[in-house]
Amino acid sequence: MVAHEVPASSTLAVPHGPASVGVARRRLRRDLGEREIPDTVIDDAVLILSELLSNSCRYARPLGRLADLDLEAPDALLVGAHSPTRRTAPCADGEWDSGGVLVRWQMHRDGSLTLEVTDGGSATRPVPARPSLTSRGGRGLSIVGRLASEWGVRDEPGQVTVWAALPTGGTAR
Repeated sequence: MVAHEVPASSTLAVPHGPASVGVARRRLRRDLGEREIPDTVIDDAVLILSELLSNSCRYARPLGRLADLDLEAPDALLVGAHSPTRRTAPCADGEWDSGGVLVRWQMHRDGSLTLEVTDGGSATRPVPARPSLTSRGGRGLSIVGRLASEWGVRDEPGQVTVWAALPTGGTAR
């Protein structure tokens, strides 16, 4: 039997919208499951990624046209848009002209996992909110802060990356 090689990282270019959250969550759950990461860590990672990507879709601008995003990583996939070389989902009319964001996760040799969402930024910097008890939202980055060993924001010209790291309980294989 030949061992199944599971990539140490994945990069997805996804449409800038709420439907992409489910796509990224399913892909992350599958990738981490194939790496035999404990279910509790997978659940935390999926929740963190959901919060980061949901915030991006709600508050930030897309990086640019989905079809034009620069996918330098060898593991990069263009999801839900027309890509002549790497197409992973049917293309809806005009979807390749919509805005997109980049989602990435990477396993490190020390067994930690980094999750990242890169978008076009917004007028404000991502910070945890202090919602009232009756508020319907505003708790996402506080949840990320509780689950992750650390998280932060990287600014680059024309883009912002919000990232979070968490231990997986083992070393990368």
